[in-house]
Amino acid sequence: MKIMELENVLKEKFNYDTFRDGQREIITDVLEGNDVIAMLPTGGGKSICYQIPTYINVGSTLIVSPLLSLMEDQVQHLKKSGEKRVIALNSFLSFFEKRYAINDLRHYRFIFTSPEMLQSSAIIKALKQVRLSLFVVDEAHCISQWGHDFRPDYSRLGHIRKQLGNPPCLALTATATKNVIEDISSSLLLAQEKRHIHTVDRSNIALAVEKTNSLDDKISSLLSNVKKLAGPGIIYFSSRIWAENMAKYLFDQGVSRIAYYHGGMDQEQRLLIQQQFINNQLDIICCTSAFGMGINKPNIRYVIHFHLPSQLESYLQEIGRAGRDGAKSIAILLYSPHDEEIPESLINFELPNRENVRDILYYLERLTQNEKTVSLSKELEEEIIRRTGVSENYWRFVRHHLKETSVISENKIQKLVQIEQVAEYIGKIIAQRINDKHQKLLFMKKWLFSDGCRREQILSYFGEDVGIDKPIPCCDRCSIELSDYEKKTFTNEAIQLNDWRQELARILLKGSE
Repeated sequence: MKIMELENVLKEKFNYDTFRDGQREIITDVLEGNDVIAMLPTGGGKSICYQIPTYINVGSTLIVSPLLSLMEDQVQHLKKSGEKRVIALNSFLSFFEKRYAINDLRHYRFIFTSPEMLQSSAIIKALKQVRLSLFVVDEAHCISQWGHDFRPDYSRLGHIRKQLGNPPCLALTATATKNVIEDISSSLLLAQEKRHIHTVDRSNIALAVEKTNSLDDKISSLLSNVKKLAGPGIIYFSSRIWAENMAKYLFDQGVSRIAYYHGGMDQEQRLLIQQQFINNQLDIICCTSAFGMGINKPNIRYVIHFHLPSQLESYLQEIGRAGRDGAKSIAILLYSPHDEEIPESLINFELPNRENVRDILYYLERLTQNEKTVSLSKELEEEIIRRTGVSENYWRFVRHHLKETSVISENKIQKLVQIEQVAEYIGKIIAQRINDKHQKLLFMKKWLFSDGCRREQILSYFGEDVGIDKPIPCCDRCSIELSDYEKKTFTNEAIQLNDWRQELARILLKGSE
């Protein structure tokens, strides 16, 4: 009976007449109570895959989401559609708002939160009082240590789901290799899950690489593209300072309705820029990878990468923000000599080095010198970060592996007796992950300089074949005309006239002939 309701709910709640490719099958498996892993391309309508089951099922859906901006965008989208029973448990809530929400959780239909929030015993206790009909892991590649956006706190979600009564699980992602899919399954403790793995290809997005001779040439090429291409558009940079400076440079060169966006901005400011872009008050965003996830804007016409992405997965996710309406769009990657040096440097600083790990371990040893265990409070974590001089991300990474080795158990630090062995173990994991990242960057460089079809190589990376349905236009190696994506200029006589009086006189004169 539930399955028969699908089209009715789709029309009533979302005003769509038909499902996109893959949605119906995924929703059907979810409604039948199966665990599901679903990979749909960016813009493929993943949110509907949990929203429709939520409206049909009795109970609430918990959605674990990696970014505040993504969470807020989904919440606002649901509210605009008339849904009132939706809440996001995140840092935007004040102390009193959070306390009220936790006490009232069972009355919400959609509950959004982050994996970090689910480390709170108070939130777990409150969720145990909720009838959860579905446990959703959005951007599920973050759960895999081989995923391009690994988040250590994601790795505990399988155990957290068990604590919450083991509701059916839906893991959603846009880009995942076979290894990542297997990792998602094992990390979430899934058993005999249904898998819906769809193509990563977005056939309406043409792929182009523009090679320049120098950084100055690349900046000139960017300015030329931005002035010629029909927007709206997104321009990705590898750092905050580049995003800010190039937004100001382009504005000074006459490019209007432009802004920058990165993770270092205030949350309110980021949300404002995001909403202005969605509502067509801005045409161009210069940003870091912090922008775009969950942006529900269908008419983005181009995505430009000013810097070389470090891996194909993140590149695909970012260009996939173009052309969600199915109309033709273009992704342009600008390259100048030695561009690969930037991602190589970033890879080496993404993870702690062995000295960072030892500093943390020896500090924990001092903490447990006179005690068998020490409670790991939020205040103590802040002190560990401050005293050892590591970043919060470094600490989270080390903390995750200390939990894996039972040095931290039930939120207590156990007395350390084998520091060097633990340091060696974590060091090997770091070395393995850095090597994996360098291999992914190596593929990007090969893709950049190869002579073959760019789309075919991307699909091959994910174990797919472009087959006979190769789109035209495809890429700069096959068939593509950049002029097809440029702003249209009109030469119609009426549009050329500057004065309405001239146009009126022309019409009247023509009528009297």
